[in-house]
Formats: sequence, C-alpha cells, structure tokens
Amino acid sequence: MFKLHDALARDCAVVGDLPLCRLLLMNDCQYPWLILVPRRENVREVCDLSAEDQQLYLVESNATCAVLQNTFAAEKLNVAALGNMVPQLHIHHIARFAADPAWPKPVWGLLPAKAYESATLAARLTKIRAAYSAYGMELVA
Repeated sequence: MFKLHDALARDCAVVGDLPLCRLLLMNDCQYPWLILVPRRENVREVCDLSAEDQQLYLVESNATCAVLQNTFAAEKLNVAALGNMVPQLHIHHIARFAADPAWPKPVWGLLPAKAYESATLAARLTKIRAAYSAYGMELVA
C-alpha cells in the first residue's frame, strides 16, 4: 500500500492524485515547485517502475511541465529526481526565473524555505488544480 514519505508529507501540500502520481506543492513560496510521487510501494528510481508506469509518468511529467510553463510563465524548468535524503521516488518540477532568489544556481540547500501563508497557499492550490483541469487532467482530492 502506498504511503507518502514523512519528509514529503511534512514539507509539501497535497494538490491531488493523478492516475499514477500524487502531486505535491513544495511549501516554499519562492518558487512554483511541484513534485510527482508515483503511488507505488518500494520504488526508488524511475527504472523501478513498470514499463506501463514509466509511460504514464512521462505523460504526467510533461503535463506538469506544461502547467508550470503556461500558468507561471517559467523561463526555465528544472526537473530532477535526487532522492539522496528521501529514498521514495519523487520527481521535482520547478519553474525558474532569472529574478528568483537562487538563480542561476540550483534551489536545493541554497536558501531556507519560505512557507506560504494559508490564504496564498489555498489560492496557489486552486490555481494549479484549475490548470491541470484546463490541460485535460483531473486531479482526485
């Protein structure tokens, strides 16, 4: 049975579930930062997914990239699966801008996270859910 790693549950807000992945929003208002977590047990790497799940992940990742580009007008997208601290497979999708506080460096470990205020978080979640819906992908809450 799928269980979200405690660190991801602590550091993120749940946007909803896609057919394969749980979609999370990193609780750091400095960047539009989404994370896809395949809802499969004991998966550490993309290559650990079945061939069918790998294809579904690619569809969901491409949709996530499109949502970040179209919703936030990202200048660059950073997509990465590090997993050095959290072994559960989770793939970061981050919209980057020349004016963001970490540019042009990677966001990891450079600055402390700045949590969303509750009203801003609720608005951001609504905006992201609407963007997936407009893209033709419904999120299950």
